[in-house]
Amino acid sequence: MEYVQERVTTLHDFDGADPDAPTDRATVVVPMTERDHASLAAERVFSTLETVSPGRVLVALRADPDRVADVRAWLETFDLSLSVLWCDSPPLAEALASAGLNGRRGKGRDVWLALGVAAAESEFVVVHDADAKSYAPTHVPRLLFPLARGFAFAKGYYARVENDRLYGRLNRLFYVPLVRALEDVHDAPILSYLAAFRYPLAGEFAMTADLARHLRVPRTWGLEVGTLGGAFEHAGFADTAQVDLGQHEHDHRSVGGPDGLSEMCRSVGRALWWVLADAGVEPDFETLPAEYRERAETLIEQYAADAAFNGLAYDRSDEREQVRTYAETIAPPGEDTRLPTWADAPISPETVRERSREGLDATE
Repeated sequence: MEYVQERVTTLHDFDGADPDAPTDRATVVVPMTERDHASLAAERVFSTLETVSPGRVLVALRADPDRVADVRAWLETFDLSLSVLWCDSPPLAEALASAGLNGRRGKGRDVWLALGVAAAESEFVVVHDADAKSYAPTHVPRLLFPLARGFAFAKGYYARVENDRLYGRLNRLFYVPLVRALEDVHDAPILSYLAAFRYPLAGEFAMTADLARHLRVPRTWGLEVGTLGGAFEHAGFADTAQVDLGQHEHDHRSVGGPDGLSEMCRSVGRALWWVLADAGVEPDFETLPAEYRERAETLIEQYAADAAFNGLAYDRSDEREQVRTYAETIAPPGEDTRLPTWADAPISPETVRERSREGLDATE
């Protein structure tokens, strides 16, 4: 057990913390794809939410038209004040295109749509995925507790240890050494902020409705980094907390392939470069890959020692190969394709909700 405080307020679970929290004043946003339909993990998430009784649950659904009715019917079996925002609704797609917001679909786009709707309905917004095998009834209250005490943003953190090995590879082997390499060169508050989080790529976070209206969100992967950038600008160190969520288990990805960790690195990297550009930080992309690999090598030795201390399996060669692969993704980001803040969006949350409903009605 430890009680170390970081640059942002860190709330530890000393003995099964289950704090009083304003769950009735919150909308819980759960991004879902059709593959999550009736999965054991998603079943656990929604069944657990029944015991939490949040004010609202908003499922941001990405699914083909022929799957929507089945997903909705399944979601209606849960005793929740739950609504579905169909992010692929044809009328919604037309409205987004008319507003100049057509572009790539992805988790970030789905969550952005839901943030606008949720922030218009509730005082607080919680976001978490539907695929956590270790989801617990304390997660939402723990994330909301700091907001009731005046914080504007709360981020979850946890250990990723399963099957006698360390996971969380994108976080451990890409994000952490990359940010440390940047810190070595740039004395910038944004980097100190990004380095203050124990699990910066965690998909579990909570915020005030006002903050939700002031986030610029990447369309695909990179949502978590984009969220941290907005939180730094509008909440800062003083109004940010991170919350212990214990151990975390969910599905693992391969390194290669269109949905693998390597491609995720590209998206996370792009989100990071856009956040740094907002803060006036300009990485040197000629030298950064080597600096990143040097920092990663130090961490690999530290992870190896930690794994050995705990009797876990650890493959240095595999981790080094991953680092080499991830280093190849470090490159200038190109055009900034982030979505606008809801405070400046050319479309209203009411329009998003109505166009989603029109599409849902057509599937019945």
